[in-house]
Amino acid sequence: MSMMQEFKEFAMKGNVMDLAVGVIIGGAFGRIVDSVVADLIMPFIAWVMGGKLDFSGMFLVLGTIPEGTVRNLDALRKAQVPVFAYGNFLTILVNFIILAFIIFMMIKQMNRLKRSEPAPAPAPEPEAAEEVLLLREIRDSLKK
Repeated sequence: MSMMQEFKEFAMKGNVMDLAVGVIIGGAFGRIVDSVVADLIMPFIAWVMGGKLDFSGMFLVLGTIPEGTVRNLDALRKAQVPVFAYGNFLTILVNFIILAFIIFMMIKQMNRLKRSEPAPAPAPEPEAAEEVLLLREIRDSLKK
């Protein structure tokens, strides 16, 4: 069997194809969640907090800032000033929490749908062989 043939058999197995589809859909779903957080949730949180709130721009300067350097994250990084940039982490954390909650709700619904399906009827017991029936009759008559 040639290597190409083996690879083709491996790549066309059901599990590999399912995994590939899951990864592609997961990547697209992750971008949707990023957009929901950045475009819908964070502006709403900023509005509720009473001002402009952009988590991605939050940082703590750990070193000295050279003269003439603008005090924003990009400029400080270009000037190689050590910064503790926790804002981007907070945004990614909110993304993760929302994504985990959505996946939890999806799995919960799938489990609910599985439970609502009627259970398959139990298989009828196979009839005992004729020899077994005769042995049972003999046993019962000996007990009497």
